[in-house]
Amino acid sequence: MRYTGPKVRLSRRAGVPLTRKAVRYFEQRPYPPGEHGRKTNRRNTGDYGLRLLEKQKLRWFYDVSERQLRRYWDLAVRKPGASGAELVTLLESRLASLVLRAGLAPSIYAARQYVNHGHIAVDGRKVDIPSYLVKPGQVVTVRERSRGMQPFVAAKEGTHADERIAAYLSVDHAGLTFTLTHRPEREQIVIPVDEQLVVEYYSR
Repeated sequence: MRYTGPKVRLSRRAGVPLTRKAVRYFEQRPYPPGEHGRKTNRRNTGDYGLRLLEKQKLRWFYDVSERQLRRYWDLAVRKPGASGAELVTLLESRLASLVLRAGLAPSIYAARQYVNHGHIAVDGRKVDIPSYLVKPGQVVTVRERSRGMQPFVAAKEGTHADERIAAYLSVDHAGLTFTLTHRPEREQIVIPVDEQLVVEYYSR
């Protein structure tokens, strides 16, 4: 199942801010949640615990379920490249992930909701599946009927955009559209996760 509780709580469990909103809260409370959070020493975590935490961080960062992540792992190990890098590339190629990267949503949770609610089109056709894997050359847009909504008016002004747009995207914020120019490479994807530990978790 996907986590549906407080999102900042996830960041405190992960030990890193997983969303922009979490940064401020995490600075105030950088320790794990719960009664004994302040006394928890992350450095004493065993090897299995470290690998499990990295796997969970990857899940939480992309807002996918355990079953979904396992399915992506099974796809990644069948590809010729490094399994960890392939796993991250697959997750980054999801429609919801790219809507976030393009600055059309403030968080992965919002991006997922926008796709689910039918506000996003790929090559002119509505796609309401957040896990849809976008292919290089495909054009993603906010549908015409949704462009007057407040979140997309803000996106048009670049409110949700990162300082540097991902190298694999060509984005037109004013037009609320972007194109995946090429397959994301691992070194171009900025996430607070060591995927090698995730590989070790699944290979155990």
